[in-house]
Amino acid sequence: MNYTSRVRNQAAPFLALLFLFFAGRGEGDVPVETVGRVEVLDRAFDPHWLWAADAFVGRLSLVDLDDGTFLGQINTGWGMPDAVFARSRPEIYIPETYYSRGTRGTRTDVASIYDARTLAPVSEVVLPAKRAIIPISIGNSAISDDDRFLAVFNMTPATSLSIVDLENRRLVGEISIPGCSLAYAMGERRFGTLCADGGLLVIELDDEGGVAHRIRSEPFFDPQTDPVTEKAVRWKNRWVFVSFEGFAHIVDVSGSEPVFEPRWSLLEEDDRQQSWRIGGSQHLALHEASGRLYSLVHQGGFDTHKQAGSEIWVYDLETHKRIQRIELTNPGFTFMGVPVPLGNENLNAFLLDHVVPQIGIDQIAVTQDDEPLILTGAMYTGFLCVYDARSGKLLRRIYTGNVTTQGLLTLPRGGRDTTALTETRSSE
Repeated sequence: MNYTSRVRNQAAPFLALLFLFFAGRGEGDVPVETVGRVEVLDRAFDPHWLWAADAFVGRLSLVDLDDGTFLGQINTGWGMPDAVFARSRPEIYIPETYYSRGTRGTRTDVASIYDARTLAPVSEVVLPAKRAIIPISIGNSAISDDDRFLAVFNMTPATSLSIVDLENRRLVGEISIPGCSLAYAMGERRFGTLCADGGLLVIELDDEGGVAHRIRSEPFFDPQTDPVTEKAVRWKNRWVFVSFEGFAHIVDVSGSEPVFEPRWSLLEEDDRQQSWRIGGSQHLALHEASGRLYSLVHQGGFDTHKQAGSEIWVYDLETHKRIQRIELTNPGFTFMGVPVPLGNENLNAFLLDHVVPQIGIDQIAVTQDDEPLILTGAMYTGFLCVYDARSGKLLRRIYTGNVTTQGLLTLPRGGRDTTALTETRSSE
């Protein structure tokens, strides 16, 4: 084969992809946008709304999962975006970090409080400049079940929790948690942290936010032979942790002390023989009302608990039985936050579903309503896939406006605001 033929053969796939890229870009003129409009959401929360985190640009994007509408965004400063949502009032709480010179200079950490309908900041509480900036979207902060206190995880590398009184908008203080990390809500005035010896430290607060009681449990897993991941999910008054080797550890926090239920395996022996493993940056989701656990899995070797997944396996938490397997597909592609369609809509969907190799899913989430949806995201794209959580059917792909996807935040049950839509215009 001569040089010209080799070049032609090597260039053919690229030219074909380039043709597909432009084939679907024959849209008409975009209407002129009316400037000076400030939109207000018609409600503070909706079970089919989702916040997608993008640490690359430092923001959370809000999208409607039913029609793919981009509803708004909140810039979140430096590090992994994180947010918790009040159940009793239309507010969003986000721990944020800023530097006076952008990426250097004096550091300021704050707990910012946003109006959930306008997405505008309404207040902030200055925190000790030591909150943990780590590449996980779970356990960095937690809100107490009564919406009174916010706990923010710090690491310098000494570990502690900053406690914020959300009703009075003030910093209560800092609680040292040596040998333990992260924050999980475990009651009206209680937070739990995961400890290096395999146990839990549970801290109960008094009415002022000070420490009323501390309880340090015995280990419930072996951190040397089979540690749990920090990416736990809550099931009413229980937390579900899953180990690297695929064992579920359920912790009941309804009483004064945590109770550890016998562990059980998400994987059958045949699954292990075929090298199926849990994995991903957000590999668990749970639908509270039905008691269904959703686990992201892949086929891989030892220590691949961060590897992206190719299927979701669904479990009944009461029976500990797997009841469904859902094969996953590519969400779609973006380049620097810009969608990259592979042809027109129908061709794009066909290629993503049947031709393009599965690159892998990093995050999953499930909405908490009577018609639940599964959301899947990946590090390489700002697109998400939306599935019917009961049938496993792919419903649609939606674009979040993000460059990457590094966390999916669904809204808790309850606390719905149904105020009618209002619109204001900015004064000139």
